[in-house]
Amino acid sequence: MYDFAIIGGGIVGLATAMALGKRHGQTKILVLEKEAEWAFHQTGNNSGVIHSGIYYKPGSFKAKFCRDGSQSMVEFCREHNIDHDICGKVIVATEPEEIPRLENLYQRGLDNGIPVKRISPQEAREIEPHLSCLAAIRVSSTGIVNYKQVCLKYAEIIQNQGGDLRLNTQVLKLHPSGENQVIETTKGSFETRFVINCGGLHSDRLAKLGQVNPQAKIVPFRGEYYELTPEKRSLVKTLIYPVPNPDFPFLGVHFTRMIDGTVHAGPNAVLSFKREGYKKTDFDLRDLTEVITYPGFWKLAAKHADEGIKEMIRSWSKAAFVRSLQKLIPEVEAKDLVPTHAGVRAQALMNNGSLVEDFLIVPGKNSIHVCNAPSPAATSSLEIGKAIVNQLPEPANLIRCF
Repeated sequence: MYDFAIIGGGIVGLATAMALGKRHGQTKILVLEKEAEWAFHQTGNNSGVIHSGIYYKPGSFKAKFCRDGSQSMVEFCREHNIDHDICGKVIVATEPEEIPRLENLYQRGLDNGIPVKRISPQEAREIEPHLSCLAAIRVSSTGIVNYKQVCLKYAEIIQNQGGDLRLNTQVLKLHPSGENQVIETTKGSFETRFVINCGGLHSDRLAKLGQVNPQAKIVPFRGEYYELTPEKRSLVKTLIYPVPNPDFPFLGVHFTRMIDGTVHAGPNAVLSFKREGYKKTDFDLRDLTEVITYPGFWKLAAKHADEGIKEMIRSWSKAAFVRSLQKLIPEVEAKDLVPTHAGVRAQALMNNGSLVEDFLIVPGKNSIHVCNAPSPAATSSLEIGKAIVNQLPEPANLIRCF
């Protein structure tokens, strides 16, 4: 019998388990992960950026958790000797019509308490000598890290706290047993007093297994990246982002120096035909059918048809992808780029076609379900974990059935 069972061994699930162990040291905690390793999906395939929180609506969970999380993540990395670099980033306008949007972003950064500074094109080129822009802002608190290493440290801490960590254990069913819940898995059944669903790409399905309707469906978007060849890595010193389109939910193709010294360019954002579809050819009939029969998807597609077509073109045309990158660094050529890993974003979408913009945490009976935690969830993971634990009943108040 466990007091708390966390489903999902990505960065949010592990951060939650760690926060639980820290707050309630005598409780029995179980973490279930269907893959053979931690952080296999969203966490293990993201860009490794420690985000500042500049993009998010003031007062939202994303704004608060990301701003605070960027500090707590750095503190955690320092405490546990995890490689990281607070290198900062520049966000740039390359077209005249982008300058007002850049100013709006600057103001949002100030509203969110982010250290942000207007800089001239010349100052931007002092930071990034190969950059082309009309205006820029500098965000000094942005950094880079390997979140898979962070997760391995989380798991080590949970184990030292006495938590029970189970890999290769896929959840099949959830059902009540008196006041408790039984989790049926590929490795047997587990009884727990409380379930915490951090299932990422499958969080909506897990919620429904627990008789909870999150009022949204996970739609998977694949982000495809290229990598600069070793001899061209010197073109990028830190991180270079375009001004995002405020009407489109993604940040646009950008350059990211990774903690291992490689430089990634991207991502685009296209519908994935499989929830765990990291290749263009990946396909799952159930996953795709759920998307194309969901009214919210077609409403979203109609609203963003122009941008969606551009993303699909960039997915299939390297030349189009390169042209987007050349707006930032004109020297980049197709021969300087080689394909690298892709990631899949678990984006919650409502029936009316609206994307769930904030983190979505839905309560259920003896359960809580994290049903929307895409970027900046990795940056925010320590803060999300603490927030979830703050919503949980005290162990002494859980009904015990022996």
